[in-house]
Amino acid sequence: MPPRRVTVFGSSRVVASDLEYQEAARLGRLLAEAGYIVYTGGYAGAMEAVSRSVVESGGVAIGVTMRPWAKRLQANRWITREVVASDMFARLRWLTESDAYVALPGGAGTLSEVALAWNLIQTGSIDPRPLVLVGPRWRALVDCFQRALSVEPRDLALLTVADSVEDVVPRLTGIRHTGISPRSKTYPNT
Repeated sequence: MPPRRVTVFGSSRVVASDLEYQEAARLGRLLAEAGYIVYTGGYAGAMEAVSRSVVESGGVAIGVTMRPWAKRLQANRWITREVVASDMFARLRWLTESDAYVALPGGAGTLSEVALAWNLIQTGSIDPRPLVLVGPRWRALVDCFQRALSVEPRDLALLTVADSVEDVVPRLTGIRHTGISPRSKTYPNT
């Protein structure tokens, strides 16, 4: 069986002294120890923490960055491989082609990534796969979604809320490889 790929979404604004950074690092270590290839947005914050601990644990961390941001943002130094997308849409396509998704706390960017992955699964645009949201903030948002959005119980059932990063890997058990294997440094047709 080919290696399984997991995309981790999370804040770019956390720093090494923050608890959220340390949680992201712990998640990266757990994913690497379980044998996952880990994709992130490739920049700072939680993306850096995950990438660093994946690599320090002997794993592969792929960072999906964007060409338009190259003048103002640098990929974190821990990624094993950088994929440079031509724009946000190509970047999101790369990040959503994994076999599973994990979302740490974040901001508007993280929320948009989760919403896209959720909608792709919900509409059948991609095969079903785990979408694990970590922590009490995500639980509060899912409760809000239930109250404020036009969603059905089956839509909410596509989301799994994990209380901690230690609860993530067991929720990924049994995921299958989707067969997509990125080969180039840039997304095709970008």
